[in-house]
Amino acid sequence: MRRRITIVLIIVIALVLLGVTTMMAMLRNGFSALDEPSAIEAFVATTMRRYAVPADLKDTKNPLPLTAEILAEGRAHFADHCATCHGNDGKGKTAMGPNFYPAVPDLTLPATQSQSDGALFATIENGIRLTAMPAFGGGTASSAYGSWGLVHFIRHLPKVTPEELTEMRKLNPKSPEEWELARQEEAFLAGEGEAPPPAASHDATPHRH
Repeated sequence: MRRRITIVLIIVIALVLLGVTTMMAMLRNGFSALDEPSAIEAFVATTMRRYAVPADLKDTKNPLPLTAEILAEGRAHFADHCATCHGNDGKGKTAMGPNFYPAVPDLTLPATQSQSDGALFATIENGIRLTAMPAFGGGTASSAYGSWGLVHFIRHLPKVTPEELTEMRKLNPKSPEEWELARQEEAFLAGEGEAPPPAASHDATPHRH
């Protein structure tokens, strides 16, 4: 009994010291979103996220059939709503992706792909507190349909093709400058005006979900 109490006290003291050390480091370096989350933060966040998935969704399979039409809808939805932060390929290598705390995850990796369909759906619908991931659910059948379609496309991301990425770039949100560039391109193809300057790849520019 005394041995058990001693072990517990040692663990508590170690955790307190670790917490104090972490706090001192944070106070010394400031609260920058460019910092890498500590191992403790990552463990706590991952654990809380797992428990935050509603019980009725944890093991839920995607109710939508995986058809070419639904996958195309999910791809278009992702390009228009999600690629700002996640990139068209889902790898998060965008202008904004690395600047969040924590950074936008690579959706093609096991950390995301190993989650259940229900867990992915819950993230899309409900968002994740204290991160840059907002809630997109509206509590409607239409909202649920769109989110389940996105789940299918997220599953597809590890094998997305160059042709699909090209198609998605056309659907990405555009700034006024990009719209003007597109107008110039159309005018040039119609035989009017000069060739516009080369456009930057949309996979490296911010597209927010």
